Amino acid sequence: MIAGLVRFAVRKSLRDTRHVGVVPRRRARGLVAAVYRQVEQDFGMLAPPTALHSAAPESMAAAWLILRETLLVPGPAGRAAKEAVATGVSAANSCPYCVDVHGMTLAAIPDGPGESGGSERAALEAWARASATTTAPAPPFSAAHAPELIGVAVAFQYYNRMVNVYLRDSPFPAHVPESAKPQARRVLGGVLRPPATSGPRPGASLELLPAAPAPEDLGWARGNPVIADAFARAYAVAEAAGARSVPAGVRTLVRERLAAWDGQAPGLSRSWLDEAVAGLAEADRPAGRLALATALASYQVDEGLVEAFRRTAPGDDTLIELTAWAGMAAARRVSSLLAGAVADHA
Repeated sequence: MIAGLVRFAVRKSLRDTRHVGVVPRRRARGLVAAVYRQVEQDFGMLAPPTALHSAAPESMAAAWLILRETLLVPGPAGRAAKEAVATGVSAANSCPYCVDVHGMTLAAIPDGPGESGGSERAALEAWARASATTTAPAPPFSAAHAPELIGVAVAFQYYNRMVNVYLRDSPFPAHVPESAKPQARRVLGGVLRPPATSGPRPGASLELLPAAPAPEDLGWARGNPVIADAFARAYAVAEAAGARSVPAGVRTLVRERLAAWDGQAPGLSRSWLDEAVAGLAEADRPAGRLALATALASYQVDEGLVEAFRRTAPGDDTLIELTAWAGMAAARRVSSLLAGAVADHA
């Protein structure tokens, strides 16, 4: 009964999604309905970080593929190791929502066969916190675990950015009192804890999107063909979304900034944004500010940045596609840093 109430509360929190409307479960059709069904089946509930993409169905499917095939599908790394990486990346990206959800899930997974213990979890979380930099430490895992754990890190580099833009700081609705949250966290962690016997079947999400060739920056995933395939399809969707919804000059600017980015946050001030977009056409500057902030400092995105972009492109689908493209571009840059660090320490 309590678990059902917590599930209901988290589903209600979809109403708190900022900037865009979320397709209600009962009105979902086509690809949106197919993704919703898989999310509920494999994750235990309709997770808001995936559902927030519903105005752009292909972007939502892409987000689901990279989450499901890395975090949820059982593999040699174990779920506790993956949740430790998800928690560490989310802390590094100042994403309190994801820290809350994945921290409580990690706490609910007991030590045991196939699962990381306390010291290993701490080492993985520390690595994940430092992983998005040019001075990443030696990875505390074997090459056999790299596709899963790098995949989780890259997936959460993407998800943290989208969650920071569109969701509140807590997975629980605003009306839930602080006094009730500790118990709700314990219950939700138990709901999200993976089953002891089995988990989702590898590759079942791939049918949601068409096949795509693997780009060169997916070398880190070659040891797991399903994860490589999922990211290839997701990357292709993100690039198509960018071509539709992000001005060409903005895409060039974001790529150039990411190529020189060392993984460090630009700071609390947003003065860097105005300087960065000065070379863009006036009409493209709102898109440039929003895309750059999403990619490099998603915690700085606010109503003003979104509304300025809305005046040039008012649709929810365009807004989701622009931020999804920018978030995925940043995640891909981090994947290159991670792959280089793994190679350096091999």
